[in-house]
Amino acid sequence: MFKLFTTSFWDLIARLILRNKIGILAGILAATVFFAYQWENMRFTYTEANLLPDDHEVNIVYKDFLDIFGEEGNLIVLGVKDSTFFTVDHVNAWNHLSDSFKEYDEVEMVVSLKDLQKLVKNTEEERFILKPFIKDSIQSQEELETLQNDLFEKYPFYDNFLFNSETKTIRSAIYLKKDIVNTPVRKDFVFNKLMPKISAFENSTGLDVRVSGMPYVRTLNAQNIVDEIGIFIAAALAVTSLIFFFFFRSFRATLISMIVVCLGVMWTFGIIGLLNYEITVLTALIPPLIIVIGIPNCIFLINKYQHEVKLHGNKVKSLQRVITKIGNATLMTNVTTASGFATFILTESTLLKEFGIVASLSILAIFILCLLIIPIIYTFLPFPKDRHLEHLNKRWIGGFVDWMERMVKQRRITIYVTSLILLILSMIGMNQIKISGSLIEDMSKTSEFFSDIRFFEEEFNGIMPMEILVDTKRKKGVTKLATLKRMDELEDLIIETPELSRPISIVSLVKYSKQAYTNGNPDYYQLPTSQENLFISSYIKNSTSDVDLLKNFVDSTGQYARITTFMKDIGTDKMERIEENIQNKITKIFPSEKYNVTITGKALVFQKGTKYLVKNLAISLSLAIVLISLFMAYMFRSFRMIVISLIPNLLPLVITAGLMGYIGVPIKPSTILVFSIAFGISVDDTIHFLAKYRQELQANHWKIRKSVYGALRETGVSMFYTSIVLFFGFSVFTISSFGGTVALGALVSATLLFAMLSNLLLLPSLLLSLERNIANKEVLKEPAINIIPEEDDEITENDMQDLK
Repeated sequence: MFKLFTTSFWDLIARLILRNKIGILAGILAATVFFAYQWENMRFTYTEANLLPDDHEVNIVYKDFLDIFGEEGNLIVLGVKDSTFFTVDHVNAWNHLSDSFKEYDEVEMVVSLKDLQKLVKNTEEERFILKPFIKDSIQSQEELETLQNDLFEKYPFYDNFLFNSETKTIRSAIYLKKDIVNTPVRKDFVFNKLMPKISAFENSTGLDVRVSGMPYVRTLNAQNIVDEIGIFIAAALAVTSLIFFFFFRSFRATLISMIVVCLGVMWTFGIIGLLNYEITVLTALIPPLIIVIGIPNCIFLINKYQHEVKLHGNKVKSLQRVITKIGNATLMTNVTTASGFATFILTESTLLKEFGIVASLSILAIFILCLLIIPIIYTFLPFPKDRHLEHLNKRWIGGFVDWMERMVKQRRITIYVTSLILLILSMIGMNQIKISGSLIEDMSKTSEFFSDIRFFEEEFNGIMPMEILVDTKRKKGVTKLATLKRMDELEDLIIETPELSRPISIVSLVKYSKQAYTNGNPDYYQLPTSQENLFISSYIKNSTSDVDLLKNFVDSTGQYARITTFMKDIGTDKMERIEENIQNKITKIFPSEKYNVTITGKALVFQKGTKYLVKNLAISLSLAIVLISLFMAYMFRSFRMIVISLIPNLLPLVITAGLMGYIGVPIKPSTILVFSIAFGISVDDTIHFLAKYRQELQANHWKIRKSVYGALRETGVSMFYTSIVLFFGFSVFTISSFGGTVALGALVSATLLFAMLSNLLLLPSLLLSLERNIANKEVLKEPAINIIPEEDDEITENDMQDLK
């Protein structure tokens, strides 16, 4: 049978690398320059992450809504809540600030106090006309008090839209042009036009202006993502280099490792640019991830080189063995790690697909860089000094290995009982895990824009739009009184729901029309009767100005209407309950043969996307397990060994899931990644251990206990080193201001720590307890891939020429 990864193959690879040093380095330099040129193709995301497939029913409904009414998330709101606001100077300054935004090309419309219009009945012409509350500016305090009385007492149409009549909070609405909302133009407007004007206003008046709305929030959140990329890379480099230096006590080895991982980061950005992908909250994590994953590769290679040099003092042989012995094992571990990420490619989510593609390609790239650069650089460097090899004799590491061996020898029952207790407790905790589909939950809690979100939630019940699209299935069906009454009944349910804001629709406009028809009496802010509707309809038809008011609520044909409400940042369970209540009401009051009513909006799409990802989590994780099991089956040719190896790697995942339930970390797009990533990385330790175990069995004539302890001592130190690097490396993400990134870093770190202990304690214990069933020549057949080749002391004259 053809075996790709044989000892002779890796011997050939070693000779090719060592004999073509200059050419390989030139090739790496050329590739790095090529990837650097691709950076200009990188784009920062200007849209929300759509977690659903394009052909998903929820996405189709949302796109249908956008086709009719255009982009819904184009509203930026400015708010002020201050007891000193209602003075002549402050109100005029506020109106001037709002008016100043109308001059920008990016702005479609601004609605502020000065733009509010009274709908007034013109009896002579039988039409409605609009009269402004404020003609030019406020001239006196008396005029201002009249304005307050009118706004807060007489015109409920504007209540909870531009002001809160109870708390006296005022806000202005800036509607951006819909075609620029998802483009870089939005960022330029927010940073270079909106924010400077607001800062100048605050400085001149002393008022605190709150700003929110999805375009504003998305812009600042995206900028936070960009800002954190550099912080993560710097922190990952600092932490991993410090740990690396602590282990090796060598500036030279540390510098070589840093050079390798920095090239890996450059290649990662190049891959993103080459594929024309956007920088999202997920792809922004990949560069520091490559540093964290690349350093263990460096540890294995450099540690093996120094170990070989100390063993026999032959530099050429040491470098050959680094490639032939560690190269194969490192390839397998990197492939399994990449497989954990690659399973996301099989999901239907574009966001996760791109993350999986870039991450898996980058992991393979960092493996290639490590394998090529480290041996080549060491050919040019002098022989390691004694102080560079001192770490190989550290007593505290020996003490740690002795402790592991004692536990496996004497405390196996304790290990099993502890594992069983942890398993039971974790399964109980898993049942308490909640699912979160909030658009803003993972945003920076310390940022000013997040506190502004909470401000608008408290004052106006939220900023995340939820839309209800009413299709009357006939032209001008929306203006029928029967349709308006049904919509009004549905709006009553929305008003009764504390998590939703007061709805805005044609119903409010028709109620306002009746109030105007009855000479502005607020007691008549209600739908007209059938007879009143005939007269009011004729007034509306003669009122050309009202066409502009209608266009945001009804399409040009009169067949479609929208009901817009805004939602607080609530949990998925509450959101599902609200959706169910609204859907039940829709089913009850809108006959399906006459109406087609659907619920949509960004908040709902995101929540559905989270649910979709959770359903795919089991599939993704199962694929990772199956794929990695196939690797191990091909390597070890033993089904029993696959089962034994999966147990210590699945237990940490269950423990982590239990922790999430106990400490209240929900399943969401960011934390969904934990399990596949952690499994793909933790199984690397298992591969290293079992490969060495099999080799020890053959060397020790199938003496199981001696082989287990030998494998434990041989691999325990490297597993400890790499696990510590990975633990602290992933812990870097806990400095993030994004809750999801913090959770991801903490959970992966904890899982990998559990996985290290599981592989060093539980795995060897299982091998010893089941020795008769798994450690024999029939079970452990000749492997297809010789991960750790046999010793080969032969060195030829040609090898000696490799260093010249």
